[in-house]
Amino acid sequence: MAEEKRIDKVLHVWVRLIRAHDKVVRKVEAAVKAKGLPPIAWYDVLLELSREGGRRMRPLELEKELLVAQYNLSRLLDRMEAAGLIERIACPGDGRGQMIQLTAEGRAMQKRVWPAYRDAVEETLGPDLPEKDLEQLAKLLGAIGGHLRPNACD
Repeated sequence: MAEEKRIDKVLHVWVRLIRAHDKVVRKVEAAVKAKGLPPIAWYDVLLELSREGGRRMRPLELEKELLVAQYNLSRLLDRMEAAGLIERIACPGDGRGQMIQLTAEGRAMQKRVWPAYRDAVEETLGPDLPEKDLEQLAKLLGAIGGHLRPNACD
């Protein structure tokens, strides 16, 4: 019986976590879009490619970092390339492979989107959670999913 109660609690947390995630992402997406900026998925790609002073990544590496399905990532990269934010280059030593890197326009876009993204997250989470609750939530989510890299939003 105790195990069944625990499972019920875990499922209750799961539902609340998914609903909270969906609500926050929808609100942040809408706020960023209202400012005429690209979707936050674009920002996530730009951020990954800007790390370590700008890096080249194979699509498969990028897919693992972003946890995006390959077919979705391919279309996303096509749109971002068409917008001039990224470019595909031949992979050294592998004639069939390709690397993705930021363009100067991509770097500028990442820097332009960040303030709107940051403000939207603050406006979505900040009013409802005092600082001590934010710290506790970060600790709990870290226990579930591991810790994010430092400077995730720079």
